[in-house]
Amino acid sequence: MPTAVGSTLFCFVGAALIIGVIFLWSAIKIVPEYMRLVVFRLGRVLDKPKGPGIVIVIPFLDSFKWVDLREQVREVPHQTSITKDNAPISIDFLWYYKILDPGQSVLQVGNFESAAAGIAATTLRAVIGGIPLDDVLSEREHINNMLRTRLDEVTERWGVKVTNVEIREIVPPREVQEAMNRQMSAERIRRALVTESMGDQEAAINRAEGTKQAAVLSAKGERESNILRAEGDKQAQALRAEGFAVALEAIYNAAKTVDQKTMTLQYFETLKSLGASPSTKYIFPMEFTSMLDGFLGKDKTKG
Repeated sequence: MPTAVGSTLFCFVGAALIIGVIFLWSAIKIVPEYMRLVVFRLGRVLDKPKGPGIVIVIPFLDSFKWVDLREQVREVPHQTSITKDNAPISIDFLWYYKILDPGQSVLQVGNFESAAAGIAATTLRAVIGGIPLDDVLSEREHINNMLRTRLDEVTERWGVKVTNVEIREIVPPREVQEAMNRQMSAERIRRALVTESMGDQEAAINRAEGTKQAAVLSAKGERESNILRAEGDKQAQALRAEGFAVALEAIYNAAKTVDQKTMTLQYFETLKSLGASPSTKYIFPMEFTSMLDGFLGKDKTKG
């Protein structure tokens, strides 16, 4: 009998321990720094979200919701929207949000992400519907700001802040794409022609500049060559004049020592040379007769 009572007591204690462990496991929650716990006690939300750290909840009395405070990103898939000038375009974008009030994000909306995705799609259509196609293609930043502002106005009452909106891709109609491709091709051709003409212009300028510099250098070289030739001619003439003067002075000095007989003999040598020529007429200078008289007279006196 005691053995049966002991066994029953042991089973009871074991069951109590198991229930206690399960109770503690259900009651103790470890909340990370980036998470919060919104606790409902008997259906009423507690004043402040719980966490971070160890949070005690009462099983069967408390229920709770986990709320992530980190910034989240969601994708809105391609949405076909009609622009102000009735052009259908397909747009997809990313939007970033962060929960600022965990309690409001749980109390004010049942499924926040689904509701936010629907609001984002309808807001996109509303924004694109008020903008012409050209502005949609060229003013992405303006559209991003408009989408962020309108989404933030809606999600603010949910305790959520939309931090950023980025359009990822805009797909215009096919005919618009073809027109854009033709425009881009024409622009590339225009730029190529402008670049080529500018290259030709620069080449012509460089050639003209080179010809000009060559002409200047040639003129400078010719001038310096003329100057050098003139200097050489001047120096040569000066040397010839100097040599001629020296020769004249030598002749003059030699002539001072020549007497009358020597001059007469020189005349005879000249006449001898004239006689060897085929000429039949001879012209004698008047000085020759006077010199001859003197030469003969001197000889007579000697005789």
